[in-house]
Amino acid sequence: MTNLLMLIPVALLLGLTGLLAFLWALKSGQFDDLDGAAHRILFEDDDAPRPEPPPAEGGKDAGPSV
Repeated sequence: MTNLLMLIPVALLLGLTGLLAFLWALKSGQFDDLDGAAHRILFEDDDAPRPEPPPAEGGKDAGPSV
């Protein structure tokens, strides 16, 4: 019985701490852009130009020469 009298306030304190942490995260804007991180991972930025491949100079990859 004494264990229960100790565990109930501890459980309430942990629950209140979790609720306060969630409210703080909500107020600070942690949940404003849920899709942004997923889109940044899946799609490339179109703003940066792609580097041009170097020109092929003879050798095996140059293709047939006429």
